[in-house]
Amino acid sequence: MRHASVNVGAIVGAFVGCLSLLPLPSHAVEGALGRPVTGTSVTPNAGIVSPEPIMAVNVAQIYLNGSVGGGRAVPIIGQTSTGINAEIAFTLATFMKVWDTGPGAWNFASSFTLPYLWTEVNANFAAGRLQGARSDRASNLFDITFAPIIAGYHFSKTEHVSVSLNIWAPTGQYDVNALANPSLNNWTFIPQVAYTRIFAEYGLQFDAVAGVQFYTRNNATDYRNAPLFTLDTLLLKHFGKGFAGGVIVGTTQQLGNDNGPTADRLNGFVGRDWAIGPILTYDTKVGAKSMLSLGLRWVPTVSSKNRIDSTRTFMGTATLVF
Repeated sequence: MRHASVNVGAIVGAFVGCLSLLPLPSHAVEGALGRPVTGTSVTPNAGIVSPEPIMAVNVAQIYLNGSVGGGRAVPIIGQTSTGINAEIAFTLATFMKVWDTGPGAWNFASSFTLPYLWTEVNANFAAGRLQGARSDRASNLFDITFAPIIAGYHFSKTEHVSVSLNIWAPTGQYDVNALANPSLNNWTFIPQVAYTRIFAEYGLQFDAVAGVQFYTRNNATDYRNAPLFTLDTLLLKHFGKGFAGGVIVGTTQQLGNDNGPTADRLNGFVGRDWAIGPILTYDTKVGAKSMLSLGLRWVPTVSSKNRIDSTRTFMGTATLVF
C-alpha cells in the first residue's frame, strides 16, 4: 500500500536532484568543464518519488566564480591554456510529472530541464595558434537535459531510494574557436541513485545522491572526457514552522584518463575535488493543495586538482508542487 504519512508537498527531492546535475566549470574534463557541480546534486528528500501523482516546477539559480591557476595546463578548444578563470550565472527551469501508477512500493516520474547560461572565461596561452591572454563571453540557452524515467521505491515510511537515467543533449550553440560556449558539444549519460533516511524522533534526515557520468567525444576538438563519479551527502535538521538547516559534503572523482591529443599531452588530465558547506530550506503551503519549497546553499571547494577551485559557489532553488 502507499505510505500516506509521507508529506507530498516535501517530496520534490528526486525532482530537484535531477535538475542539479549542472553543467558548470568544476571538473577535470575539457576546459575544466563538467555536467555537475560538487555539492549541488543532493536535496532534502532526494530519494523520495511522491506516492501520489503530482506536477512540479522548479527554478534554480547558480553562481560560481573560480579558477585553475598556478600555471597549471588546462585543455580548452583543442589548445592548452596555462590558466583559466571563469564566472558563471546559470538559470534552470525544470518540469516534473509523477505518474499515477496506483498503489504499491514503486512510483515513477519523468522530468525535463531548460537551462540558460551566462559565462565569462579568461585564459592564458603560451604556445600554439593562440598566444597571450584571451577573454570571451557567452549568453544563451544551454544543452537541455531530461530524465525519461525516475523510479522510486519505498522501503518504509522513513527509508526511500530512487534511481534515474539523466541525459544531456548537445543542443546549445558551440564554436570551436570560442573560450565561452553555451554547450559542451557532447552527449552525457548519467545513471544516478538517491537515498533518503528520516529520523523523525530527532527531527533529522540523511540524504545522498551518487552518479556516474559517461561522455561521448567532442568531435570538434577530438576530446573525450573520462567518466566521473559524484557523491553528495546532506544531513538536515528540522527546526519547525517549515525551517530546516544542515551541512552538505560532496566529492567528484575522475575514473581514468581523458582521451584525445590535448589530453594525452597532459597525462589524461585526471582530477578530483571536495566541497563542504551549509544549506537552509523553508517549506510552506500555497493555497489548499500546493506546496512551495525554497533552498539556499553555499558549497565552497575545500580541495581540488585539475578543476576550477571556487569559494563562491552559491545555489538557490524555488519549487512549486501541485
